[in-house]
Amino acid sequence: MLELSNSSHLLEQKSYKYQLQDVAEPQLYRDAFSYEEAPKIPFNHRRVPMNMPEEIWITDTTFRDGQQSMEPFSVQQIVDLYKLMSRLSGPKGIIRQTEFFIYSKKDREALDKCRELGLRFPEITSWIRATPQDFKLVADMGIPETGILVSCSDYHIFKKLHMTRRQAMDTYLATVKEAFAAGVIPRCHLEDITRADFYGFVVPFVNALQDLSREAGIPVKIRACDTLGLGVPYGGSTLPRCVPGIIYGLRHYADVPARCLEWHGHNDFHLATANAGHAWMYGASAVNCTLLGIGERTGNVPLESMVFQYAGFRGTLDGMDTTAITDIARYFKYQIGYDIPENTPFVGRNFNVTRAGIHADGLLKDEEIYNIFDTKRLLNRPASVMIGKTSGLAGIAYWINDNYDLTGDAAIAKNDPLVAQLKAWVDEEYENGRQSTLGRHELEAKVQEFAPGRFQS
Repeated sequence: MLELSNSSHLLEQKSYKYQLQDVAEPQLYRDAFSYEEAPKIPFNHRRVPMNMPEEIWITDTTFRDGQQSMEPFSVQQIVDLYKLMSRLSGPKGIIRQTEFFIYSKKDREALDKCRELGLRFPEITSWIRATPQDFKLVADMGIPETGILVSCSDYHIFKKLHMTRRQAMDTYLATVKEAFAAGVIPRCHLEDITRADFYGFVVPFVNALQDLSREAGIPVKIRACDTLGLGVPYGGSTLPRCVPGIIYGLRHYADVPARCLEWHGHNDFHLATANAGHAWMYGASAVNCTLLGIGERTGNVPLESMVFQYAGFRGTLDGMDTTAITDIARYFKYQIGYDIPENTPFVGRNFNVTRAGIHADGLLKDEEIYNIFDTKRLLNRPASVMIGKTSGLAGIAYWINDNYDLTGDAAIAKNDPLVAQLKAWVDEEYENGRQSTLGRHELEAKVQEFAPGRFQS
């Protein structure tokens, strides 16, 4: 049968539908996942077309998946972070949704207080166990959408659930029917999709979900979950690890609309941001993230990274207030006590700080040479230097100008006598065995000693 595709606008063959392969033994892909060795990345050189959706956005799981990795947030902390997230999202709602637990009294109180703010974005959704009682709780609270866990790899179906594929599929479909009966949009979290039999289980299961959705007249959303961060963005790599192949397959063979398709990745192999970007590129409208990338083990896709990926793809921030990212980082540090690694992009203390003298020399001549963008404008974080063993004359001059806010004719050059005096003192410190960098107060005291009254801090 030929059918005109709504995505490619070409006639495509639709005569074959993948059927569930109810195997007797689990498919564990031991050639790629031997467990005793690092996972392998095989290739078959089959490439799929890019298909960036007309509209893309970010969803958040800080208060669900992220919170599972650290001390629970207080109600006030959730409310404060939700307000900051809304500010970051902007009027177009680029951060479209955020999900909450709803089990405890504290969970429900935080959710209610966030709803009372009357903020349009991000929309509040929930995550529940797949039971009728939980669906009733969602419906009673007036939450329009909820996530439910539908593990899809044989590692989970056989080893954790002790089911066959048929049993798992029937259980999941019955659960989704419960959601429809409760009038709730189900968001099916296909856990461990990067180790799943894509054509033997994932596609036939999602096709069955689509059939139920059409019968109920309620959309079903699909969240493809890279639970162990095993996904790879490389074109021509093989399933089940190939992110472009997964997204293309869900769009092409399971007819999932872009607006109903979401990627959820982890960072076990440092590919979380790249994989999320490729999910957008190949047809998913949504990528699921957490603030600062918090989450189990190596964490989730950092939300702030996808904000700038969005701007890169679209050529605009579409109204997002990216200075909120810095305020979010400060809130995590000072109100929650979360230790952000200093070199973390966009949010770490030293992400735009240099110690190298040659880099400082470039900053002194033109900040754009060694800064990724105008970090003062976009993040309220001006580029700066840290004075240490390798800072050199340029680093010291840049630090003085930055610390005392000296610009234009007032700025000092690296050949200023004060800079030479400070450089000699710094060199002597390290010759005498110093290991640490020099702090602001220590440097200010030495400036005052060498040039009393010249600058006001």
